[in-house]
Amino acid sequence: MKVTALLPDQMIRDAMELSDTSTVTDALKVALTHYISIEKIKRASMSIAAEPLSFYYTADELRSKNQS
Repeated sequence: MKVTALLPDQMIRDAMELSDTSTVTDALKVALTHYISIEKIKRASMSIAAEPLSFYYTADELRSKNQS
């Protein structure tokens, strides 16, 4: 997808330096991939916090099942 965006020059230079890329396109790909990953992790953790995991066995019960 081709996109036109007005971004501060320093922001782009920082993104390129921190992502160790030589093009604006590659820097934006790295930045967006990183942002998307972080947001997915945040949403997953909020989902788990809203409905915590429940365990059916105690640690001792699991150990005995694993040794069988």
